[in-house]
Amino acid sequence: MPIPTPFHARTQPLCLTYKWKDWAGYHSPSAYGLSPEREYNAIRHGAGLLDVTPLFKYDVSGDDAALFLSRVLSRDVRSLKAGRMTYVCWCDDHGKVIDDGTCARLADGRLRLTAAAPALHWLLRHARGYDVAIEDVSAKLAALALQGPTSRAILRDACGEGIDALKFFGVLDLRFDGFSAVVSRTGYTGDLGYEIWVENEHAVRLWDALIAAGKKHNLEPIGLDALDISRVEAGFVLRGIDYQGANEALIDAQKSSPFELGLGWTVTLDGEREPFIGQAALAREKLEGSPWALVGLDIDWPSIEALYAEHDLPPHASQAAWRTAVPVYRDGRQVGRATSGTWSPTLKKNLALATVEASASQPGTQLYIEWTVEWARQVVPAVVAKTPFFDPPRKRA
Repeated sequence: MPIPTPFHARTQPLCLTYKWKDWAGYHSPSAYGLSPEREYNAIRHGAGLLDVTPLFKYDVSGDDAALFLSRVLSRDVRSLKAGRMTYVCWCDDHGKVIDDGTCARLADGRLRLTAAAPALHWLLRHARGYDVAIEDVSAKLAALALQGPTSRAILRDACGEGIDALKFFGVLDLRFDGFSAVVSRTGYTGDLGYEIWVENEHAVRLWDALIAAGKKHNLEPIGLDALDISRVEAGFVLRGIDYQGANEALIDAQKSSPFELGLGWTVTLDGEREPFIGQAALAREKLEGSPWALVGLDIDWPSIEALYAEHDLPPHASQAAWRTAVPVYRDGRQVGRATSGTWSPTLKKNLALATVEASASQPGTQLYIEWTVEWARQVVPAVVAKTPFFDPPRKRA
């Protein structure tokens, strides 16, 4: 049965819909109101505050901390400087992705790894011979994501102008009213945003401080439904939806490599580097090419309207993102599957993320996606598009 996060005393009274999801064993609001529209608009036009405590968090410390993580991650993090964070994934011996997350160097000899799924056993399994200590701090640290164009102004009011020095994917210790927290300029919305990591005992005070500072900056608590829309717009993959973790996949066909997920940039194969898990398979795939590719799809809206018109119905666009895999075709033959998608209120487009054969992955390629109206399965055109769909300059500025 799910348990409450340290922020539950604040989130529970606000969740008028009683729509909760089980996220890694915690109660997580799907939406606070009847529709995620208000919360989504907060992300894109003000700021949204999301409880991300359920992320798994591991502190790796010791003289070999960076060397050890470079052994288990596909990315070489030895050169990661203190106060910096990077996006990473880790693979099995066959170069198939187990999980993706972030790695931050909090100080010399101390790094923190975040993950979507439990990773402690995997880390301990490969730690022998390294001078490292691995601590699972998942249950000790609460976390909030503050996302949107006014997020910097909110943090400035809450903890001072020190936030102005924090660059994209930077990490900083900041002082709030009576407690300190680790703040990273990261997020899962594709917008300007921050994630704030704090000890459980200070969680409610952190929430209250941000809510108070956000009153004049259009801050809204947001749930997972609004996050899902924004992450599709940003082209971010979701474990368990857009790919299966290699350790949970039942057959090889369910597994994906970093190159197939558009995460090839997280794989360090060049330069002088100690061997890492999956290296040989990844080097071979980079040389020979990948059979699959993750792409964005821009689904033709007039064609959807026409399908509904055949039944004398108005066109329907769901207010929430969808996560049910549907077939994708080219020249009458299935070439892949779309795994998640949404109507983008900002871009006014119907978008999807799909895994397709590499030969069908070039931007501008004409594909067709299955679309069901009144129980009749049909297809509508969808053009392969570059991701991210939404990438505002303020995210990095």
